[in-house]
Amino acid sequence: MYRVINKQALTKRLFVYFIPLLLIGVLIGAPFLMLFLGAFSLLLWHYHQLYRLSDWLHNQRSFNPPEGEGSWEQVFEGIYQLQHRNRKKRNELAELIRRFRDGAEAVPDAVVVLQNDLSIVWCNQLALKVLGLQWPVDHGQRLDNLIRDPKFAKYMRRKEFSDALELESGHSVEQVLEFRVMPYANTQLLVVVRDVTRLKQLEQMRKDFVANVSHELRTPLTVVTGYLEMLDSDSLPPPAMWNKAQTTMLEQCKRMDSLVNQLLSLSRIEGGKRHSNDKAVNVPRLLNLIETEAQSINQDKGHQLIFKIDASLDITGAEDELRSAFSNLVFNAIHYTKPGGKIEVLWQRNNEQACFSVTDNGDGIAPEHINRLTERFYRVDKARSRTTGGSGLGLAITKHVLTRHGSQLKIHSELGKGSCFSFAFSSDRLIVISPLVANNTSSHKSVI
Repeated sequence: MYRVINKQALTKRLFVYFIPLLLIGVLIGAPFLMLFLGAFSLLLWHYHQLYRLSDWLHNQRSFNPPEGEGSWEQVFEGIYQLQHRNRKKRNELAELIRRFRDGAEAVPDAVVVLQNDLSIVWCNQLALKVLGLQWPVDHGQRLDNLIRDPKFAKYMRRKEFSDALELESGHSVEQVLEFRVMPYANTQLLVVVRDVTRLKQLEQMRKDFVANVSHELRTPLTVVTGYLEMLDSDSLPPPAMWNKAQTTMLEQCKRMDSLVNQLLSLSRIEGGKRHSNDKAVNVPRLLNLIETEAQSINQDKGHQLIFKIDASLDITGAEDELRSAFSNLVFNAIHYTKPGGKIEVLWQRNNEQACFSVTDNGDGIAPEHINRLTERFYRVDKARSRTTGGSGLGLAITKHVLTRHGSQLKIHSELGKGSCFSFAFSSDRLIVISPLVANNTSSHKSVI
């Protein structure tokens, strides 16, 4: 076991060495000469040990140090133990690097490790195939010099890697690659590249199916509806039976037409480019129109409708899509709240955000349903949805509209107490109108 020499031991050794010399010097009458000769001999001995140590460190290839003597025995042993620990750590580090590389090679994605200046440190074999890199020729090269796409260069310069980047591969027009960048260590970046071509194809197939089936259904629905409206009463079944049948068919045709329109709307929203048609939207005027429609729908329900609208607050966005998002939440509250309920609609500015909410005192929604409400055709109560004519697409449309406008739908509900559907737009979309320009200086409020 390695022994550490301390000051007391060194002091004791010096006394053991010099006291006999001093006694001999006193006996022969030359104590200082003896002490000088002893000190000079000790110095030569230490220089000899230093030479042995230097020769071993620089010239010898042996891992074991030379045999030490005296206090130098602990020095040589300490250096040996230090080298042993360092060799063990190097072996552990090499094993860790080997395991990392084996793991990175097993990942079904291309992996590239970069320095902060985007120079390539390492990449796996799949990166050579997917990105067309050459190893080790491209070691130290900047990745944005090898992937010559303006979108990629802009994405890497912006250094905001929360969202993935999708690019068409330069090697294949039909191939779509998804780039995800994550901080790695202190001064490096980890780039993970995934081939999402198949996923994109499936997504496009799904969108095409929705659009095609909607267009195919529209024509027969229009024809059937037209004939039903044109039939006269001379060749009809008994009036009571025919009136009931005609009413039912017309209602179903209208319901199917509404479903087709919602499918088309959802397909259009999903297929559109984000912010491609953004412009200033007069939200107070839009909500006033929705309020008028809500009043008409509410005649049979008898709800207390309260609209609190900040008349000076506009935003930028796609007006038709925003109208769908606002109206879906308001009309859903009217349809699914028991007669005589209370519904409050708010459009206000809060913490530099434009906030919209619809709150009702209806039956509420069980927690297990809340996370699935925005799925297509999902209904909490299928029987009640059939009664109210719900298609199960309204909240799905709202979700996609909000996603395209940089927002998200929040749902808070308690059974027996009611629900609150809300969302907010960030400050970069706000357009605050001067109170002199707005019709009302503070807010618009109406109670029905």
